[in-house]
Amino acid sequence: MNIVLTLILAGLTMVGPLAIDSYLPSFPAIAHTFDASPLLVQQTLSAFLFTFAFMMLFYGTLSDSFGRRPVILLSLLLYIGASIGGASASSVGWLLFWRVLQGVAAGAGPVVGRAIVQDRFTGAEAQQILSNIMVVFGLVPAIAPVLGGWIQVGFGWRAIFWLMAGFGLLMLLVVQRALPESLAPEQRHPFHFGRIAANYWQVLRHRQFLLVALAIGLSFGGFGLYIGSAAYFVLNILHLPETAFAWLFLPLISGLVLGSGLAGKLGHRHPPQRLIKAGYALMLLAALLNVGYNLLRPAEVPWMVMPLFLYAFALAILMAPMTLIALNYFPNHRGLASSLQSFVQMMVFALMSGLVAPLLFDSAFKLACGMLAALGASGACWLLARPAAEAVPAAQGMA
Repeated sequence: MNIVLTLILAGLTMVGPLAIDSYLPSFPAIAHTFDASPLLVQQTLSAFLFTFAFMMLFYGTLSDSFGRRPVILLSLLLYIGASIGGASASSVGWLLFWRVLQGVAAGAGPVVGRAIVQDRFTGAEAQQILSNIMVVFGLVPAIAPVLGGWIQVGFGWRAIFWLMAGFGLLMLLVVQRALPESLAPEQRHPFHFGRIAANYWQVLRHRQFLLVALAIGLSFGGFGLYIGSAAYFVLNILHLPETAFAWLFLPLISGLVLGSGLAGKLGHRHPPQRLIKAGYALMLLAALLNVGYNLLRPAEVPWMVMPLFLYAFALAILMAPMTLIALNYFPNHRGLASSLQSFVQMMVFALMSGLVAPLLFDSAFKLACGMLAALGASGACWLLARPAAEAVPAAQGMA
């Protein structure tokens, strides 16, 4: 049963990455179709990411009040409709509109999925389930840009949006038939706006929670620089064709998958702080190697992507224990805490990939320095939060 649940929840978290990664090889074709600038096409990614992050603020609380299943099902229906709209877009303006709606819908999967894990599991078992979800989840970002490149060459960019719609429909059917409700009616919180606002304010005033959430987001933001720069990086820096996005995404995602698998096994043997310390040490090594290589040599495969593999591997080792530490500050409101943690993580990701990446993606060396800077900021946040985070606090009461 845990295997089935892991696959379903991983599938739900795949909805967003599929919408992010599969159409990246189509940026030049979309620009040509609508006679739009590359910067304007880049905003179709930024628009998705910002609304994706923003809606994460609300899905957890909605699922705390109305149950996990209804929220997921409604979000999937909206995602399917928005994907069909994207496939039929007649201008770049309409494509932006449908991407905004896709972002609104895609935010439910990761937030509600984490809450479901916390509903059903605790401690090392919850950490292992989260790590296993990341292992399965990592397959789509690895495959999506490669598949998207081949679809772009064979059928055009609109077919990629039909692929998104089909995957959304598949997940809708799977959830409807195979995902039981994990939050009993007596455990739900009444949807009172004033009380919900007070709970949000209590979480937002929690210094340690915000610092841990920022530490997660910034460490993932270094990863996000290369996602946001993928089209320019592969086509213009590495000088590879549209069908060669695997040179960037396979190292990144295989690192996440292998690191998550190792973290799931080590979670039963080592305390979270030890895994986090090891993850930061490896990430620092990877970031320094990345800067050093790009300072001394021109970017070329396979050497250019090897530090990225190590960074992703180390990132996966620390993400699950850090996420559990953040959520454990508010165990009675897991959906709300998951919403805010996911919001912070994705907002940082959106800023890095949507705003910072366009400033850096004309140079492999600049991207490497950006990754190192993001890691430094993440480490500073973790050190500021660490005395409280190490305690993995007990439950705090909320209305």
